[in-house]
Amino acid sequence: MKKHCNIPFDPKKIPFFYGWIILVAAMIGILMSIPGQTMGVSVFTENLIKDLEINRNNLSLAYLFGTLVSGLMITRAGKLYDRYGARVMTFVAGGMLGLMLLYLTRVDTFVNYLYKWNSISPVVTTFLLLILGFWGIRFFGQGLLTMVSRNMVMKWFNRRRGLANGFLGISSALGFSLAPKIFSQFIERMEWKGTWVMLATVIGLGFVVFVLVFYRDNPEDCGCIADGKRDLGKRTKRPPSLPDRDFSLAEARKTRAFWAFTLAMTLSVLYISGLTFHIVSVFDSTGLSKAAALGIFLPTSIIAIMVQFFCGYISDFIRLKYLLIPFMFGILISCTGLTFLGDHNSAYWLIIVGNGVVWGLYTVLIAVTWPRFYGLKNLGAISGFSLSWAVIGSALGPYLFSLSVKFTGSYDTISWICIILSVVLLLLAFKAENPNEPVEKNGSILY
Repeated sequence: MKKHCNIPFDPKKIPFFYGWIILVAAMIGILMSIPGQTMGVSVFTENLIKDLEINRNNLSLAYLFGTLVSGLMITRAGKLYDRYGARVMTFVAGGMLGLMLLYLTRVDTFVNYLYKWNSISPVVTTFLLLILGFWGIRFFGQGLLTMVSRNMVMKWFNRRRGLANGFLGISSALGFSLAPKIFSQFIERMEWKGTWVMLATVIGLGFVVFVLVFYRDNPEDCGCIADGKRDLGKRTKRPPSLPDRDFSLAEARKTRAFWAFTLAMTLSVLYISGLTFHIVSVFDSTGLSKAAALGIFLPTSIIAIMVQFFCGYISDFIRLKYLLIPFMFGILISCTGLTFLGDHNSAYWLIIVGNGVVWGLYTVLIAVTWPRFYGLKNLGAISGFSLSWAVIGSALGPYLFSLSVKFTGSYDTISWICIILSVVLLLLAFKAENPNEPVEKNGSILY
């Protein structure tokens, strides 16, 4: 047992399983990442274009570069998480996210200073400074903060990992869906700079103190046991919660399942980040209002919550490829809705339903897949490498959407590309078996 686990209190002395506190703490941690998520940034997009005098294409390109660099660094961050644990890494992530939000509020000041000092082009300077800002909020928010918080829960729950992740997903889906409207209201009252300053204070000061008090990494380090009780060895027909051995990152990358799940999740965030980043423009291009655009988030979250909780629960009992398959269908449904948006009323609801299924299942798959397939020892490295692909996808999404409307005059081209890729990955999903071969024990098949 590590001594720092008892500071400022000993988790063993809590009168109930401390994993439930870990679950609530992780919920808060993931919600704190929203300013670094695409849906959190999208609300500020039009203000940045207007006040920083940058065009939509260059803003999307800056977002691309910043997020791309973030994605390339996530694997290394995952290895650091394996070494230093959840408390240290989340403290760093929260503090740096707050600082980067403050930095973004001063971009125009830095641009004016550099122009007066050395006559550097404001256009170029704004572009470069935004790359740095977007890297910061994406790496420390969307990347590190969400990865560490989610993995922490996966370590504290074993046989009930899917159920715990179901609760985690409810708060995430609800918080993410409400964030655009809440941020929009704050922007109307405090302007975009004031809103980012407020968020920086809450995250960079309040949340990091919360982390030091409540975050813990492994239950074993605190003298506790995953799930709050020992596994008595009873076997059922449900998949094992952990493999017989821990895979290294190199071994995981050699399996078909790793790439089937990783590429599917990458495509989903590419599509949804692009749609979300340009949500007002996408709907405006088909004659629909800003209210209609922002209005998709709440019903989407309701569907996502139902999907997340139900599928999170059943994920403890079924093969995960049976969740990956409807995940791919969800992308297909949403892309189809985008293609016909404005032409048919049903297209609006196809986007909502498709996104709801994708949001809900994404939260399940990104959490329970890696520990079940590859173990806990290298969980940070494996989940971090997979997440790096997803982050890169989220970087490409907004820019590809921007290119689609620039060269073809609509978003139809990118939606058709996503449809084609979805079909290919759907076929791969049928072959995405657990890399641990089925074995028979005591007359029961475990896989």
